Amino acid sequence: MEILASRTEIRRGAAILFWSVMAALTAGLVVYSQTMAFAWDEGFHLLIAQLIKHGKRPYIDFVFSQPPLNAYWNAAWMTILGESWRPVHLVAALCSAGAVILTAGFVLSRFPVAGWRLAAALFAGAAAGLNAVVVRFGGIAQAYGLCLIAIVSAYRLVVVSVERKTVTLAALAGFLSGVAAGSSLLTAPAGPVLLIWVLIYNLTGSRWAKAAAFLLGEAVAFLPIVWLFVQGPRQVFFGIIQYNFLYRKLDWPDASGHNLEVMGLCINYGPALLLLLLAAGGLLFIRYRSDWDARRKAEFYLCAWLSAALAAMISSAVPTFARYYLLTVPFLSILAAAGIYAAGSALYDARRPWRPVLVVTFLFGLGLASTLFDERDDLVWPDLEKAAAKVASVVTPEQALFADEAVYFLTRHTPPSGMEMVDSHKFDLPPALSSQLHLIPKAELDRRVKAGAFAALETCEEEEEDIQKHGYASLYAKSTSVGDCKVFWDRKPSPPPSAGK
Repeated sequence: MEILASRTEIRRGAAILFWSVMAALTAGLVVYSQTMAFAWDEGFHLLIAQLIKHGKRPYIDFVFSQPPLNAYWNAAWMTILGESWRPVHLVAALCSAGAVILTAGFVLSRFPVAGWRLAAALFAGAAAGLNAVVVRFGGIAQAYGLCLIAIVSAYRLVVVSVERKTVTLAALAGFLSGVAAGSSLLTAPAGPVLLIWVLIYNLTGSRWAKAAAFLLGEAVAFLPIVWLFVQGPRQVFFGIIQYNFLYRKLDWPDASGHNLEVMGLCINYGPALLLLLLAAGGLLFIRYRSDWDARRKAEFYLCAWLSAALAAMISSAVPTFARYYLLTVPFLSILAAAGIYAAGSALYDARRPWRPVLVVTFLFGLGLASTLFDERDDLVWPDLEKAAAKVASVVTPEQALFADEAVYFLTRHTPPSGMEMVDSHKFDLPPALSSQLHLIPKAELDRRVKAGAFAALETCEEEEEDIQKHGYASLYAKSTSVGDCKVFWDRKPSPPPSAGK
């Protein structure tokens, strides 16, 4: 009885430690999401969600360049919690934290070496939860948080589904894969990889029935896209397919060179390189040195296939960005848990897992702290709220406003048609097609500004020389700077035409 009581106490202590660390990582993600988390592009995503909340349809009523599920997800939370960036950030941070917990939980439940199970699980959680791109971008309005929890949940469900006769888990995995792909095309390869794995490694029940259930679940997730496509096939095809595969590199004359720079940046960043090396070492250990059973090896191999497929998709995007690679972090972290075990056992002591785990975790934490310190003075939402307050004080809701997407969102000022996405001004398509797709070419936008179409103008993105080139100061009688943003208002009357004209 004393032995049983002792084992129960050990299990209870391990559970307390595990959940305490997970709670700390979750708290960190949430706190960051409410204070420093910001990406310029998310202003567009928040504005789109706000427009959806007020009854407008993406693609049909305004141009949209992403799959729509994350926008509807954000709109739903705005309906419940209010039209602010804070609840959207909170939900995204909780989704990312959920992905971190699922990552650590997989290692805790499936890692073959019992003596390393808890340490390896906490290491995997720390590798994901202290990752700089996960912290910085996992708690914003873009699709990263929703995609992370969707693909990691799909992975966990697929691993279990092959051991059960029921097709329900496979259907849920397919649905979540579809949710991820319907939120960001960057996650599209996850579904095929998981489906193939089910077909190859199924143990009980019909593999074909599970494959059919997986595909059916994935199809259900795409029903909102089908519904929009029926209403506006040309607009939906342009927004999801043509924009992302044909037009993303407009205004990027050296997009391929940019992609190479991003890949080099990932390798040159110490924590990212350390995670990659540990993941590669873990994969090599599993393949050549471990005596784990084939079933368990296959589950870790699946992490490698998912990481490779996602990385290939991300690298093929032109242009790509370092933040996109956060989608691979959970799966690399699981492999890195095997890597830290292999390194710790071979170079230190297989019976003492905590020292190597704590040392490398400290390095991850140090890298995160350095990144956040370097970006302590970057633009954040409270800065934009000051600019939005000034805009709201000089223009009425009925007047036309030229502004950045984030300021439209913060002021709740409905943008004029064609002004919902700044990137849409780079297109120069035939007028009829531009009208159908809700696009305003840059030349036409400049003409409207000079013709006095906007009662006020706000910009945070343009440099001072660009502002002077456009002549905004000559068009408006009043202007002010609010942080990095400029606000112009009180439109000057147009000069009378000269004699003889």
